Amino acid sequence: MDLQDGAFDPAAAGNSLEEHWMPFSANRAFKANPRLVVRSEGVYLWDHHGGRVLDGSSSLFNVPLGHGRPEIIDAITQQLRTNDYAAPFQTSHPGAFTLARKLAALLPEPLNHTFFSASGSEAIDTALKIVMAYHRARGESQRLRFVSRERAYHGVNMGGVSLSGMVRNRESFPSVLPNIVHMRHTWSADQRFTRGQPATGAEMAEDLERACQTYGGGTIAACFVEPVAGSTGTLVPPVGYLERLREICDQHGILLVFDEVICGFGRMGTAFGAQAFGVTPDIITMAKALTNGIIPMGATAVRDEIYETVVGAAPEGAIEFFHGYTYSGHPVACAAALATLAIYERDGIFDRAAAMSDYFLDAVWSLKDHPLVYDLRGYGMMAGVELHPDGAPGRRGNAMQEALFWGGLHVKFTGDVGILAPPLVAEKSHIDEMIDSLRRVLDAQAGG
Repeated sequence: MDLQDGAFDPAAAGNSLEEHWMPFSANRAFKANPRLVVRSEGVYLWDHHGGRVLDGSSSLFNVPLGHGRPEIIDAITQQLRTNDYAAPFQTSHPGAFTLARKLAALLPEPLNHTFFSASGSEAIDTALKIVMAYHRARGESQRLRFVSRERAYHGVNMGGVSLSGMVRNRESFPSVLPNIVHMRHTWSADQRFTRGQPATGAEMAEDLERACQTYGGGTIAACFVEPVAGSTGTLVPPVGYLERLREICDQHGILLVFDEVICGFGRMGTAFGAQAFGVTPDIITMAKALTNGIIPMGATAVRDEIYETVVGAAPEGAIEFFHGYTYSGHPVACAAALATLAIYERDGIFDRAAAMSDYFLDAVWSLKDHPLVYDLRGYGMMAGVELHPDGAPGRRGNAMQEALFWGGLHVKFTGDVGILAPPLVAEKSHIDEMIDSLRRVLDAQAGG
């Protein structure tokens, strides 16, 4: 069995594949025709037959610097030799404080305090608890409602599932948190093939004002939104939409939370989507690109007043916030994150992404004429390619994802929307290869 050239036979290895229950996967179909990644380097993956696959979605949007970065590997190795773990409750280690300080320099002011976790889902649940703790500390425990959006994705923990507005993610788990209100999503058919921010749809922000009038603004704790809704297929906010949400939140004392698990760390051409759209929330959640996907890590950053209010409400010497994870701020994860942030800064990755955006979006929009393409949406270095359905929703998307993989391109699909998010280190030639592969498979699907 030689893994160097990508060749691997699971049957020869005595592996039935059956014992592993795969996440978000059609297990039976996959195990009948597995797509195994056995090697990765740069912007490419290698399957178990030896084929090379361009990573067109940065895996799950979490590998923007490409695979196998020696700087991050070396940092992890050194950290393992020095200190492999430090209990995060009532003790800590220097790396966690260094990382929090580095993040404060990237985040918009005044978000200068960060709570670490191990995933984006945990970062969202942490944000929910911080919001509740903050309002309780201010004597406003009646604020028990949370507002999110249709077609939103906020992770898979029960708090995030409760906030999420993607139907299939909710219908399998009906016992969710109470007091969740969903605004309408912002996409409409008249926005089809809009590049960047749609000119129409800002009025959808008034759904938050209507919620305030219906339930009382003083009962709403926070509004959760993704600056660009990613996993649902790249829904870019209309001009003025996020600004209006900020105004309504300020008017009613509601905290505004940006879920930047996908948008953060250069995907929008800036450190965070908040800076791309010029709207500063009260809380930002992040994960994925924080460690370039090498080690699980999440984080929840809050503005100074939130941290100071929660901490200041407790007696001196007492635990102020009864929340945390065994792997909060893990030393190895912090080392990976610090090395990742150093590459972002050294190589000007965020500016590079901004400079590459026009070329990327031009390439994506070259697919506008294809008969299978229903819509194109994009901002920065992320785009959604929505296909005409083939019978049941998601049927064409599932077939496309598999065909693309064997055709040399990995693309994350949600339903019938392929989400293109190439590594931020991709060259123009890689973008050309991505679009050529996509058009070739689209042609084959149209002809079939």
